[in-house]
Amino acid sequence: MNETSRLIADTGIVPKKSKGQNFLIDDRVADRHIGYAGINPSDRVLEVGPGLGILTRRLVECSDDVTCIELDDILAEYISGEFGDVLTLIHGDAVKVPFPEFDVFVSNLPYSVSTPIIFKLLEYDFRTAVVMVQKEFADRMVADVGSPDYSRLTVNLFYRADCEIMETVPASRFNPRPKVDSALVRITPRKAPFDVLDERTFFKVTEVAFNHRRKKIGTSLKSARMVSPGDDIPYLDERIENLRPSEIAEIADAVYLNRQKSE
Repeated sequence: MNETSRLIADTGIVPKKSKGQNFLIDDRVADRHIGYAGINPSDRVLEVGPGLGILTRRLVECSDDVTCIELDDILAEYISGEFGDVLTLIHGDAVKVPFPEFDVFVSNLPYSVSTPIIFKLLEYDFRTAVVMVQKEFADRMVADVGSPDYSRLTVNLFYRADCEIMETVPASRFNPRPKVDSALVRITPRKAPFDVLDERTFFKVTEVAFNHRRKKIGTSLKSARMVSPGDDIPYLDERIENLRPSEIAEIADAVYLNRQKSE
């Protein structure tokens, strides 16, 4: 019997599908997950959703400074009882509670919170993150322009980090077994490969345009009152899914400059 299945049997903790609790049951995958993060003993490590601790056990062996955020009452009590003072436990919603300072981020992310957690993660300074997400979500993280998977998530990640799928993890490696495969993705922050005049405008243009990805960019931005008739903005007759992030930046810069003129 694998480690997780034994823990489920011993503790009587039943994974809740309603909360996206799919516990990893393959120790080899857990070993590789931690390995991809390249953790040093002095690293401050943050884990979101430790569950039954299959990754946590490995993290506390790698680092002297591990913090876990767990929302579920029963699982938080289990982690607290199992690890005690070896780690810091934050009992709360990782989408809402502020993250402590960290160097490395590790998580088996429930699908329902993958998007908000990744966007939140990008607001922090860190060296590397390795996350387990559904395969279709991973495909969106690394998609090429023009692909059906190309999205606001893709553009935001590309602006802030290198992102690579390390491996696909079959659904059979989880209990309960999800309907789809997962993937391990490594995120490494770096300087943006292009400059923007105002980041807030860049992210807002990206969000508005992808919210209406089938419409022309000009139509979307006019509806959001981000452009006015007569504004000199490039690519307004294009669709956002066909533009590279650097071209979206050109739109954002033009929007920002036109706004500055009108103020």
